[in-house]
Amino acid sequence: MLYEILPRFDDYIHWLNVFKYVTFRCMVAFLFTFAFVLVVQPLFINWLKERGVKGQPIRDDGPKAHEGKRGTPTMGGMVVVVAVVLSTLLLADLGNVKVWLTLAILVGFAYLGFIDDWKKITKQDSRGLSERGKLLVQFGLGAGAATVLCLLGGSTSLVIPFTKDLLVPLGAVGFVLFTSFVLTATSNAVNFTDGLDGLAIGPVMTVACTYAIFAYLAGSPKYAEYLGIHQEAGAAELAIVLSSIFAAGLGFLWYNTFPAQVFMGDTGSMALGGTLGFVAVLVKQELILIIAGGVFVMEAASVVIQRYYYKATKRRVFRMAPIHHHFELAGWAEPKIIVRFWIISVVLAILSLTSLKLR
Repeated sequence: MLYEILPRFDDYIHWLNVFKYVTFRCMVAFLFTFAFVLVVQPLFINWLKERGVKGQPIRDDGPKAHEGKRGTPTMGGMVVVVAVVLSTLLLADLGNVKVWLTLAILVGFAYLGFIDDWKKITKQDSRGLSERGKLLVQFGLGAGAATVLCLLGGSTSLVIPFTKDLLVPLGAVGFVLFTSFVLTATSNAVNFTDGLDGLAIGPVMTVACTYAIFAYLAGSPKYAEYLGIHQEAGAAELAIVLSSIFAAGLGFLWYNTFPAQVFMGDTGSMALGGTLGFVAVLVKQELILIIAGGVFVMEAASVVIQRYYYKATKRRVFRMAPIHHHFELAGWAEPKIIVRFWIISVVLAILSLTSLKLR
């Protein structure tokens, strides 16, 4: 909105011309989103308490240390999502289809997460919606967005990182299925990670920062050609969405850090995970997400391994899954697990950025 309006007055106020630049709008988006979450989040927490909305139910089979978390307000991710949407509407180019599709994914996954959270709260049952139902909706949202991209003539090829010009053609059907898988997997992986105070939001911020760089470079013909990466017209505008996610994460962490005053809930974790997965598809860096989001991959893999190994052998690989609970039961203090996972996430983000030149 401001991108369209303010530069029109640069003949009278010359500095308004800076709103034409993505980098400046990213900085403004960061400041606006951070301030919004910092101010609104405690109001939202108090609003939930005043209306007697029950807090987060805790898994009966979870670590005993989590009993103290019972009743902590949840759905704090709603404030994060609202902040990112407002910031994007204010500062991004609203003529860009990629921006609207990204917002649609953010809101769609947030709505699914909200329904899941609300069922958990009202029933005081940590299970929420059925697993099959959530997967079907997640897959459907991904398929819908991918279909729109195909209809708009977007590339349906898979770019292989650390190589020059190596593309794997997926075709329209393959691209839709692959995109749906990426969004579903990323959404659930972030959701699995959201089990300790501040654990998920840290890697969300590092991945958002990483893909903000990818988006900006992929959207610049000059930088894309120089680095030998796939160019995507209009992708630079996605850096504004990602800057907002990073800033919203910082603001949320102010209240979510140990011991948490509010939890993100599925409203936030599903929305942020699905959005990061979709941006990876839009900038043609899907496979790099395995590295950049390595913490999420590790958490999701631990759940899959534990489930299927137990079904086959009636024995467990980990003391408890997701894997952060394994370390809890091994005697690691919660803050130690959180900070170490953050450190791993930062290192993996830097490693993923090496793909820009190692090709």
